[in-house]
Amino acid sequence: MTPDKSTKLTITETDLLSYCKETAKRARIASRQLATLSTKLKNDWLLASAEALVDAAEQLLSANALDLEAAPTFGLSEAQTDRLKLDASRIAGIASGLREIATLPDPIGEIISGGRRPNGLEIRKVRVPLGTVFFIYESRPNVTADAAAICVKSGNAVILRGGKEASHSSQAIVETLKRSAIEFGVPPDAVQLVDTTDRAAVGHFLAMPEYIDVAIPRGGKSLISRVVQEAQMPVIKHYDGNCHVYVDSSADLGMAQDIVINSKCQRMGVCNACESLLVHRDVADEFLPQLAKELIARHVELRGDEPTCRLVPDSKPATQDDWSTEYLGPIISIKVVQDLDEAIAHINRYGSHHTDAIVTSDFRSANRFLAEVDSSAVMVNASTRFNDGGEFGLGAEIGISTDKFHARGPCGLQELTTYKYEVIGDGHVR
Repeated sequence: MTPDKSTKLTITETDLLSYCKETAKRARIASRQLATLSTKLKNDWLLASAEALVDAAEQLLSANALDLEAAPTFGLSEAQTDRLKLDASRIAGIASGLREIATLPDPIGEIISGGRRPNGLEIRKVRVPLGTVFFIYESRPNVTADAAAICVKSGNAVILRGGKEASHSSQAIVETLKRSAIEFGVPPDAVQLVDTTDRAAVGHFLAMPEYIDVAIPRGGKSLISRVVQEAQMPVIKHYDGNCHVYVDSSADLGMAQDIVINSKCQRMGVCNACESLLVHRDVADEFLPQLAKELIARHVELRGDEPTCRLVPDSKPATQDDWSTEYLGPIISIKVVQDLDEAIAHINRYGSHHTDAIVTSDFRSANRFLAEVDSSAVMVNASTRFNDGGEFGLGAEIGISTDKFHARGPCGLQELTTYKYEVIGDGHVR
């Protein structure tokens, strides 16, 4: 049985494998059509979708109410429930995100390099879409709209596998986007939401490299590990966000305190929050006691090495595991280091290659840190919280990668593309 596109499926209505294969096949067909769409048509769809989401606020809020009602049964914390919640302001924010993506340059068709060879052949390296994206993500409704928008703008079809906690909200958003797609000639199968919560569906999609070009998991480490183990196509991902701030001996300590507090406390449960603090021994005596007061006032638990525990009696002794732990909450590890060399060595050993920052007024120290710290984003005198697609001017991001191939850091429009060579001749033979 071929599943109807408009019917919400359950596992009893159709064979799961057939459903997944049909969904992936439709996405592949849509991806071929998307690759040839004009920038204007894609932008018109984005702008119309933004208005449609605002106009559909009542339906979106009704769907979201069902998710919020079920939230306690999924064991969501208060913070997780808040991220799940929609209101008029958040719907307006989602719409604004789509409008922003519409203003960004379309990467498709960009000539990256090229020229005419001595034999007269014209060779161009041209940016093209990846094709079909399988995106697995957490229970935030805005991510559904962001991912759909950024994929379609970059010429890719997307299969969305959101968390069950936001299933009603995500379905309402996707239905709204599909209505606009039909109106503007965008293939409606370019954005598909997986209708079943059966976890086996993920495994089926990951075993379909003939239809899906890349998998992008955005969630906990166990999910990402599973995707990496099972995927038969490339995976764009990061496992951990064990991010560091290093306070150098030449740092402006007022600036350093502001950066640490923002990096750790502005939002603790995200991948670019600071989890580990390194402080040069020459400024530790002055810096750590005052910083500790500010962190403790914000209910952050301090876990430090012996010099830290001596300077801050309220801190707890750190274990070896603390140096490599992503807490995603109100805990920070602190180590006093001898010099820049030790700081860099510590970060490269225990860090997750996500985001690391130095606070310094020494130009040479800053340049060494930039060159030697092996992370997707390296900051000088700035909070780790800036490693974000929006903050980098990429528009919405579909995730942050700590890989070195093919994308690294926030993944925006260009990171969802690859390239091909176009060769134009005039009867040339070799």
